[in-house]
Amino acid sequence: MSGFTIEEVDEAPIVAKAPPVGSASFDAPSGSQRQPDYLEGFLRERPAASSETPGGELYESVIDALRSIFDPEIPVNIYDLGLIYGVEIDEGHAVVQMTLTTPHCPVAESMPGEVEMRVMSVPGIATAEVNLVWDPAWDPGKMSDEAKLELGML
Repeated sequence: MSGFTIEEVDEAPIVAKAPPVGSASFDAPSGSQRQPDYLEGFLRERPAASSETPGGELYESVIDALRSIFDPEIPVNIYDLGLIYGVEIDEGHAVVQMTLTTPHCPVAESMPGEVEMRVMSVPGIATAEVNLVWDPAWDPGKMSDEAKLELGML
């Protein structure tokens, strides 16, 4: 036989609720006034809405991160190759719109993830989203002059 005993009860005992956090009876000893928190005004104030525009320090840091990613088949970074169609940054969230050289590109599954990780590694970027688009289709005319020079097209 086991060592368990069963006790039947008609109703559970009443337990007093704790006062809400921030109330005088919870935070302060009886009879004293709770002093305001020194962070109260700071926490209540909302930060000014900010969005990063081209030419800003954070925007340029994201572009530098994109320039550190190279196409595995072409020895040119994806930014100068013209695969990045747009970068928007708003309050630490970056949205990158990009394409690939072809829909059948061997890195179609891994490249957006790598772009997301590199962009999120930039100080000041908390989250990143990569949108892979096929319209307009990529063509060599989207490459920068530096990329064309590197590939001997100039």
